[in-house]
Amino acid sequence: IEASKNKNINISDLTKKVTKKFHNDCEALFCLNPTNEPKATDHVIGMIKMTEKLIVKKAAYEKEGHVFFSVASFKDYGKLSNKNPDDLKAGARVEVSKLKKDPLDFVLWKPSDKNDPGWDSPWGRGRPGWHLECSVMSEITLDIPFDIHGGGNDLKFPHHENEIAQTCACNGLSNVEDFARYWFHNGFLNLGNEKMSKSLGNVVYIKDLIKEYSGNQIRLALLSTQYRQPIPWNKALLDQSKSIANKISEFINKHENIEPEFIGSTEIAKALLDDLNTPKAIRIMQNFV
Repeated sequence: IEASKNKNINISDLTKKVTKKFHNDCEALFCLNPTNEPKATDHVIGMIKMTEKLIVKKAAYEKEGHVFFSVASFKDYGKLSNKNPDDLKAGARVEVSKLKKDPLDFVLWKPSDKNDPGWDSPWGRGRPGWHLECSVMSEITLDIPFDIHGGGNDLKFPHHENEIAQTCACNGLSNVEDFARYWFHNGFLNLGNEKMSKSLGNVVYIKDLIKEYSGNQIRLALLSTQYRQPIPWNKALLDQSKSIANKISEFINKHENIEPEFIGSTEIAKALLDDLNTPKAIRIMQNFV
């Protein structure tokens, strides 16, 4: 919303532009296309229905056009991130909103200014909180429970905790596994000692990397660290990945007519089954080559 105002561009046009850049980056890295790619704006009615259901179940409450989820209504809140709600309350800052019953309660629906995007709802014109879309779209697309829920380490709390709370409360479920069986939280890309982020201005773009490195070489660099760990992103890592990728490609091309009995495949499988240990799997491939 803020970017569309600053750039003086329609928010829908801006969204399409950013989405196209994302798709181009995925294509450059040879990512497979997803079977489904739902858009939040196509599922606002579902979000309104979920919010209504949570109010009926007394897991949410409305105040002055806002709807909040009542964290106290979900006993397992904090289980995924190993956070104690009492400790979170004790460490909470002075609450900006006086509308909440509890500092930990989070927004399900909020009013929209007349110049901002909004939809009609039982609580007035507004838009959903940013946790709600994920619960609604994942349940509609995958049903629950589904197998794997992914995201960055920074999303574990509060985003994923809030997703779990609202989905489980809405469906009468009590455990994290009733929503998703496995949770994958990936480490960040670090430039020097800092996390790569737009707010810090230290961003490296795929459209620039692709001028010097192939998509597979960039992918290999991303896989060089176990997914939970931060990646020390630098030119040396990319150059090393380029060299490894070239050697493996040359080996495959040289022996493409030979039907291999790949003795290393079992060891690679063991490495990947050990919490996706991609660095070990890559080392096994190098040793075989």
